[in-house]
Amino acid sequence: MTQHLCPAQQDFCPLPAPPDSCSDPYGVSQQRLPRMREVRASRGQGQSPSGIGTLGLSWAMLLTYVLAALELTCLFMQFSIMPYLSRRLGMDSVAFGYQQTIFGVLQLLGGPVFGRFADQRGARAAFTLSFLASSALYLLLAAACNPALPGVALLFASRLPGALMHTLPAAQMVITDLSAPEERPAALGRLGLCFGVGIIFGSLLGGTLSSTCGIQCPVIVALVVSLLGAVLSFTCIPTSTKGASARAQAALPGKPRAGVFDLKAITCLLLQPGVLPVFLVKVICGFPSGLFMVMFSLISMDFFELEAAQAGYLMSFFGVLQMVIQGLVIGWLSSRFSEGALLRASVLVFSVVGLAMALMANVFHFCLLMPGLVFSLCALNVVTDSMLTKAVSASDTGTMLGLCASVQPLTRTLGPTLGGLLYHSFGVPVFGHVQFAVNFLVLLVLWRQPMPPKMDKAW
Repeated sequence: MTQHLCPAQQDFCPLPAPPDSCSDPYGVSQQRLPRMREVRASRGQGQSPSGIGTLGLSWAMLLTYVLAALELTCLFMQFSIMPYLSRRLGMDSVAFGYQQTIFGVLQLLGGPVFGRFADQRGARAAFTLSFLASSALYLLLAAACNPALPGVALLFASRLPGALMHTLPAAQMVITDLSAPEERPAALGRLGLCFGVGIIFGSLLGGTLSSTCGIQCPVIVALVVSLLGAVLSFTCIPTSTKGASARAQAALPGKPRAGVFDLKAITCLLLQPGVLPVFLVKVICGFPSGLFMVMFSLISMDFFELEAAQAGYLMSFFGVLQMVIQGLVIGWLSSRFSEGALLRASVLVFSVVGLAMALMANVFHFCLLMPGLVFSLCALNVVTDSMLTKAVSASDTGTMLGLCASVQPLTRTLGPTLGGLLYHSFGVPVFGHVQFAVNFLVLLVLWRQPMPPKMDKAW
């Protein structure tokens, strides 16, 4: 069997060629490399791959960051009031867990489909669809706050639009399409600033507005902002941000056009050479810390013995760290070290932080560990997203980012049950032990692979 090296990164051993039906589903592998060289040449001459122009490209990227920050702010406003709204409607912790699980499952299933829709319909359609789905969710939540309506049923119904709420993957798709391969980690890392803004201002506005104007006020504000985001995305985001080569590849004569719900085409991306190892590292290394974050509200209340306000301050500290590390530090490191080196570094720091978490006794110890934890999470997500989008053709980057976006909902789906069982049986130290063991084993596997010099990758 022929051996293939991953074209996007060569930190992993050669993999057997996948089945012919998946290795080149469109029959364009012989045309991909020359076209990518043309795209790289055009970027070197200062032209954007989508023909937008340098000024238009900068404006599109800036607007993308702004829209992502607005959507994440609204999302964390919703998160801040959901426990109080559920309690006001008479729901117990079990029912609250059910609706959280439903939201996670829907996002898990909708992520790859949304990515495929973005690849086929373009960035404008993807952004607009996500904001319209968000608007539907907030409209149902606002209705659930009305005592004259069946609040519990509307609260559960508000989870349904979550399947199409993927503004961050849509933003990642635009940034991926409009940034050169060597600049992609830094460009994707700047989305961490948007995430930090969402955590800080969303939590602050949610609590302030609900306490001063009623629990319905943050939902109405989020609804208005989401509708504004839909208008801005429909009128200002380019119809397609993909390069000419990607559009030509997607429209080759005689090429079967896969549908949005074509699960075979989605699965085939994972079977392309070099993709599955990186994706497995992303899932396996991030899952233990994801379990801890899912149980964090309970841990902060029982183990750290924090009041609600103190827990809010701790989350704000987390948001500030995320802004600084993902928005600034990761970009600086990516310009000096290869993606393989950063991936190993994130797994190594995960292992060290996990060992320290098994020994921590109070919230002060956790504050000392938080910078390392945030660095590992940011580096792992940014580097693996960059490597995976380079490992597939430009016409499939949205689908790949949709698959990446499903990793976090997978943790939210399995995390409450598994994390609750581990916490009840073994206490907080078990999360550190699991994180150390899992990441240390992955680090041993990665360390055996050859480390090539940093190079400009064509994908």
